[in-house]
Amino acid sequence: MADITKTRSLRSPKINILPVFAIVTALGLAGCTTSNTSDAVIRIDKAQGSQENIASLTSVINANPKDPEGYNVRGSAYGRGGDFRQALNDFNTALQINPRFYQAYANRALVYRNMGQQQQAIQDYSTALQINPNYDVALIGRGNVYRTAGQDDAAFNDFNKAIQNGTTDGRAYHNRGLIYQKRNQQDKAIDDFSKAISLSPNAPEPYNGRGISYIALNDDDNAFADFNHAIELNGNVAESWANQALVYERRGEKDKAARSYRHAIGLDPKYQPAKDGLARVGSSTTG
Repeated sequence: MADITKTRSLRSPKINILPVFAIVTALGLAGCTTSNTSDAVIRIDKAQGSQENIASLTSVINANPKDPEGYNVRGSAYGRGGDFRQALNDFNTALQINPRFYQAYANRALVYRNMGQQQQAIQDYSTALQINPNYDVALIGRGNVYRTAGQDDAAFNDFNKAIQNGTTDGRAYHNRGLIYQKRNQQDKAIDDFSKAISLSPNAPEPYNGRGISYIALNDDDNAFADFNHAIELNGNVAESWANQALVYERRGEKDKAARSYRHAIGLDPKYQPAKDGLARVGSSTTG
């Protein structure tokens, strides 16, 4: 699910989003934007939900059963292990002991998001923010629920507040950049993606996002550099290879484009932008 910050806050391990790639036209992107993205995906780590880890955390709870922190920590482990029901049970217990435990509300909200219960997630994020209006985890989390629902103005307000409060979480800048990008304010989007990169230099997603904005400005060289760096950071992201392929395609290098599109499809056979791209450049090309 996410690392626990100060043993209380369940965060995503990086800027974790869905596909970062969109084609408005095949070879001339006017007002190019990324596709629908979210940081709501929990990266399952079975070791976190292992019997040994849960047993260790349970012993801590048994030693002090009235401490809500223990339930919050174990709930986080259950969540990262993919056992969402047990995670909810622990967060519920933590909140019964301390109804003002705003970190537990945000943690429970993230589990609700992964269970597809978006309204419950918004309610929990909002409750956390009633207790602590400046809690950046809840602002960013709620903002992403709003954004994936198409409520861009509400999402922008949440990301903007987190940034105004001085957050060091790169997701706030990255996600505000996605909204600027959608509004075709590409210079502002590039500035936000660059800030996200400075805060999260090992995450490929803001490089993909910034590259798409460069494409929209017909700056293919900088876009290509960003897509290539995203691949260097994580070569298993289909979007990065499909983005690289798009630059090859725009340059007329169809063989190279086809190779990169095929590589993207190999990583994610259902990734439609890569399939569409390969159809455009011709799947029968050599290489």
